[in-house]
Amino acid sequence: MENLKAKLIPIDKDSEAIILLHGLARTSRSMNKAAKLLAAYGYQIINVDYPSRSADISFLAQKYIAQALKQCAVKDVKKIHFLTHSMGGILLRDYLANQTIDKLGRAVMLAPPNQGTEVMDKLGSWRLFYYLSGPTVLQLGTDNNSVPIRLGPVNFQLGVIAGDKTVNPLFSWLIPGVNDGIVSISRAQVAGMKDFIVMPYSHPFIMRHEAVIEQALHFIQQGCFAR
Repeated sequence: MENLKAKLIPIDKDSEAIILLHGLARTSRSMNKAAKLLAAYGYQIINVDYPSRSADISFLAQKYIAQALKQCAVKDVKKIHFLTHSMGGILLRDYLANQTIDKLGRAVMLAPPNQGTEVMDKLGSWRLFYYLSGPTVLQLGTDNNSVPIRLGPVNFQLGVIAGDKTVNPLFSWLIPGVNDGIVSISRAQVAGMKDFIVMPYSHPFIMRHEAVIEQALHFIQQGCFAR
């Protein structure tokens, strides 16, 4: 999308940071393409690798986001932005519900279960699914145990990108409405967000598409998505 590329502006090298947070049962490698594309514009990239299946959301948020912020302090960046995929966005919401971040800029969430997901409602109690995904599967549903629903509206500059394609028809069948195979378009949204856009990609791969990363960077730089 050449018109979008023309709107993206390189910054003074390492003057601002973007913290990347991957999703459930993934690693920082899943965000490597985003890291490379964003670094080309001068951003200091902190690609967090956290054990998403090992603990609950609050523990992961408090430990690993705090570690990333310490790296930003050492580098003395002017602003700190976030780009998250899936559950990584819920970690950010949980962290910011309990404390502030100095120099916080803007955040973009890719395919976040901001209102939980019906997939976790249906499969979270299955022993094999729990074994593969860890304790957070019980926190990402749409019931009374849902952490993202309990967190409420956001109070920071947030843009959300949802997908409307799927590579998992079985999971999509469990989800009412248009969805990306894990999260519906409606449940990706959250009160307080500044902008929202839907792109034609699936949940597992949305963070690997250049067009998505460019839209994310446009929001980080301009506070809105390009239309």
